[in-house]
Amino acid sequence: MFSLNVPLPPAVSRIARDLHPKFSGFDRVRDRHTLVCKRFGVDDVRADTDADPHADPPSRPVALRRLRDRLRRPLARTSPFEIAVTGVDVFDAPASGSRPVVYLALDSDGLVRLHRRLCARFDPIDGLEADDYVPHVTLARGGDPEPGVVADLVAREFNPIRWRVHALDVWDPAAREVAATVDL
Repeated sequence: MFSLNVPLPPAVSRIARDLHPKFSGFDRVRDRHTLVCKRFGVDDVRADTDADPHADPPSRPVALRRLRDRLRRPLARTSPFEIAVTGVDVFDAPASGSRPVVYLALDSDGLVRLHRRLCARFDPIDGLEADDYVPHVTLARGGDPEPGVVADLVAREFNPIRWRVHALDVWDPAAREVAATVDL
C-alpha cells in the first residue's frame, strides 16, 4: 500500500543515466529510482479498533493519516544518517520477480538500524525485509542480457556517492507520488 523511501540525490540519477546504455537485453530498465526503507501493508494502516480483518481497507487518505501516526514514535528518535552508493551489484536469485536484478549497492548502518526498528514495529515482508533486507537502488531486471554484460556492470568502478538523509518520503505507489515527507 505505501513504502517509506529515502530521497535520492541527483548524483544517483546521473550514475543511473550513465549506465543506461549498458542495459540492453534487460526486460525492464527503471527510469524512476527509489531506495525503500520499509514497505507497509493493509494491516499496517488498520486501526486497532478495526475488528474485522476481512473488511475493506481504509481509504488512502485515512490509511496515510494512520500510517503517519504510527510512524511518529519510531521515527522520533531517528537522527539524520549517512548513505553511500558504493558500486553496482546483482541479485542472481531475487526473492521475487525476474532475474537478474542489477542495482546500485549502498552502505548505511543508519538505514539498516532504522529498517530493523521499523520491522520490530511493523511486520516485515518475508524474503525482502528484516534479516533479508539489502539496501539498494534497482537499475534493471529480467531478460537475457548478452554474456558478460552483468559482470561488466558489476566491475564498473566509480567514486562513491555520499549524502546525509534528513527526511524520508511516504510513497504512494497507486498515485506514483510522494504522499508525505517526514523530517528527521
